[in-house]
Amino acid sequence: MKRAIAFLLLLVLPVSAQPEVTVASKKFTENVLLGELATLLVQATGTPARHRAELGGTRVLFSALTSAAIDVYPEYTGTITKEILQSEDIPDHTALRAALAARGLGLTAPLGFENTYALGLLRQTAAEHSLSTLSDLARRPELRLAFSNEFLDREDGWPALSAAYGLPHDDVRGLDHDLAYKGLTSHDIDIIDVYTTDAEILQHDLLLLEDDLEFFPRYDAVLLYRLDLPADVVSALERLAGRIDVAAMREMNRRARIERVSEAQVAADFAREQLDLRAVVRTRSLLSRVGLRTRQHLTLVILAMLAGCALALPLGVAAARRPRLAPVILGCVGVIQTIPALALLVFMIPFLGIYEPPAIAALFLYSLLPMVRGIFTGLEQIGPALSESGLALGLGSWQRLWRIELPLASPSIMAGIKTSSILVIGFATLGALIGAGGYGQPILTGIRLDDTSLVLEGAIPAALLALVVQYLFGMLEHIVVPRGLRLQRGA
Repeated sequence: MKRAIAFLLLLVLPVSAQPEVTVASKKFTENVLLGELATLLVQATGTPARHRAELGGTRVLFSALTSAAIDVYPEYTGTITKEILQSEDIPDHTALRAALAARGLGLTAPLGFENTYALGLLRQTAAEHSLSTLSDLARRPELRLAFSNEFLDREDGWPALSAAYGLPHDDVRGLDHDLAYKGLTSHDIDIIDVYTTDAEILQHDLLLLEDDLEFFPRYDAVLLYRLDLPADVVSALERLAGRIDVAAMREMNRRARIERVSEAQVAADFAREQLDLRAVVRTRSLLSRVGLRTRQHLTLVILAMLAGCALALPLGVAAARRPRLAPVILGCVGVIQTIPALALLVFMIPFLGIYEPPAIAALFLYSLLPMVRGIFTGLEQIGPALSESGLALGLGSWQRLWRIELPLASPSIMAGIKTSSILVIGFATLGALIGAGGYGQPILTGIRLDDTSLVLEGAIPAALLALVVQYLFGMLEHIVVPRGLRLQRGA
């Protein structure tokens, strides 16, 4: 399947004449900014480079790096030690380099700042409950805690933290990191996890609980890369080592998140002032951005639907003609439909990597149920007399199928394809979580930056596309469905 999807993508996606370095970043602003800076440094060597922003969490990016789907991404030493290598005995940066080199990976010297985890709350809340350290939290089981989903599952996250401090809180909710600040300021949440360089800490005057047991390791920012990168590219990445202090990183985060300056512009300004790089930021117009996202979204939808139709037809026919197979076929495609879309995307990554292939495969599976059920229902509703008349005319089994049964079942078949298409258009927005692009990309960025206009930039075109597809299917029915059936339905 992976080869088939890759071949189809070659037909519709532009192919670069030169190999390029792929820089990726996680789903939070600081990491995106560092990804932009790394991209600018690589481009300064004359090597083509592309930034795949907001690609996912730690495990997705590290898996992509080891499989050569990406070449560079910003990481933190504590995360590498605890979450990736799951080790307690890596004493220094040299030992960490050696451990990664065994996997074909390298990392730069620290970039100059540390961004560790902390638990934060409003100062008013801290004063009301007499909280100043994480140990104090053990006395307040009634407080409402909500953490980012990754922090809830990390080796250095909530499970280990609660065990180390003996915290009694059981009802801890998972929440998007950027939405957690809203919950905190609206008093729906009492405590959240924060990154210590977050601009919102000062904006909302938060108190960070002291890690009095020193549970968290150091989280020095570095760039993690593949050792097969050209030497000049590695040297360019090392230029960022020691050049960003905590104040500079907080200021970049503030400009991006509070002032709503684009990450590309913030990174370009820093590169010009601190690294003497002349970076030109090319901004796309709204029409150009929507056009690009539309092409990406349609690529996902069309390829998934073509593959879905190719499989749904034989499955639907087999279910209708083999009554014993019907429960098995309909049951299997029904079970697929119940799998959460995000989980299905994650299941596909080990087999198909990241970007478009796993998204197309997941959408293809989601498209099957309405189409298979539509074909099965349409064929089942054909009376035996009509099938027998074809037999009396001397038509073979396949001739009866193509000339009589499928045309008579066409209203139900078209309804199934239309339903699948609209479902796939909606589900395709989740493809942005693994770098597949489409309308989901501005939606994710808008949520991260709390920018409603960006959310609408993806949501409105997705809704309009669904309406356009529904209208086009209405027109297509006039061509595909026999005139007699249309008149019968009208009556």
